[in-house]
Amino acid sequence: MDVNAAVAAAAAIAGVLTGVIAMLAFRWSEREQKRPTRTSLHTDPVLPPGVDTVLSVLRSSAVVLDEADAVVKASSAAYALGLVRGGKLSVEPMLQMARDTRRDGEIRQVELDLPRRGTGRGEALAVSARVAPLGSRLVLLLVEDLTEARRIEAVRRDFVANVSHELKTPVGALSLLSEAVMDASDDPEAVQRFAGRMQIEATRLTNLVQELIDLSRVQNDDPLEDAEPVRVDELVAEAIDRCRHQAGTKQITMAAAGAAELRVWGNRGQLAAALGNLVENAVNYSPARTRVGIAARRVSAPGGDHIEVAVTDQGIGISDKDKERIFERFYRVDPARSRQTGGTGLGLAIVKHVAASHGGEVTVWSSEGQGSTFTLRLPEAGAARDRALQHPDLDDEDGLSTTESASYDPLPAPEVLP
Repeated sequence: MDVNAAVAAAAAIAGVLTGVIAMLAFRWSEREQKRPTRTSLHTDPVLPPGVDTVLSVLRSSAVVLDEADAVVKASSAAYALGLVRGGKLSVEPMLQMARDTRRDGEIRQVELDLPRRGTGRGEALAVSARVAPLGSRLVLLLVEDLTEARRIEAVRRDFVANVSHELKTPVGALSLLSEAVMDASDDPEAVQRFAGRMQIEATRLTNLVQELIDLSRVQNDDPLEDAEPVRVDELVAEAIDRCRHQAGTKQITMAAAGAAELRVWGNRGQLAAALGNLVENAVNYSPARTRVGIAARRVSAPGGDHIEVAVTDQGIGISDKDKERIFERFYRVDPARSRQTGGTGLGLAIVKHVAASHGGEVTVWSSEGQGSTFTLRLPEAGAARDRALQHPDLDDEDGLSTTESASYDPLPAPEVLP
């Protein structure tokens, strides 16, 4: 009995000691978990009050770095630009700027060209990066995307240069011809010849100024403020009348078909100018004794029916490299031929802007030696009116890419107008 009692007492004492040791270990572990460590100070920083809210409404890409260069906070735009990957700032120059700012507390700013993500063409992304200290331990990086601003600035710069060049040519010619007239004042035949040349250059200058005005108007005005249902057959007839003299001089037959009972929604003046430019180009770049056709039809589309007006010529056609640029301002497939026809290189740019501002598009099909077909596609009046009102905003850009039809679906054969 005494032995059993001793064993039981020893077991009880051992149990009590085990419980006390377990309790002490638990308390010690709990205390250690609550104690701040150097690692936790580095990995769990807290943003100053209000900073998170401010960063969420900034248009710039924002990144906050801690003492170990780890990303504490990054906006969605920063991820979209590829600035942050795997919780780290992926752009080495920006990371070095952040380290320098953390060391001396100075604000730094630099412009960089970064490779664009998701493209294999080596396109650069222009950005402006600004780094500033945020409290005593954090660094704030703000990145602004300058790519679009630079592109627009380049377009404007090229536009001014092209306008200056195009205006200089006829003005210089008029100056030389006027001197020639003065020197040949005693030769009536020479005076008449030089005066005729002066008239040609003056007409060219007038056309250039007018097309510059038209281009400025279609870019700045909202064509749908004065929109109305416009009969397609009236637009076609007006375009043919505009070019009837040039076509008659070259014995070019103009024909139209399919436009009856079709209507589009938009500004009549701008639509007439756009279609007139297409027909005029077809006549000017077609050989003598050929045919220019204008055909219209209704096509079904998910958002409502559209009207397609196709202008077909039998000219020399357009090469693949030229098709990518023909809608740029002042770009001409054959500059020498344009000087003969008086073209300014603005007609197709105007067509592109008019089509886009009306919720449509212009496409081109062409094969060298087989002619070209330009198709103006616009929302039909009525059911498609709401879609036409939701036209995209046009920036002051020039490099509007052309849309080439993968395969040309010919329209009904035009009938010769009487």
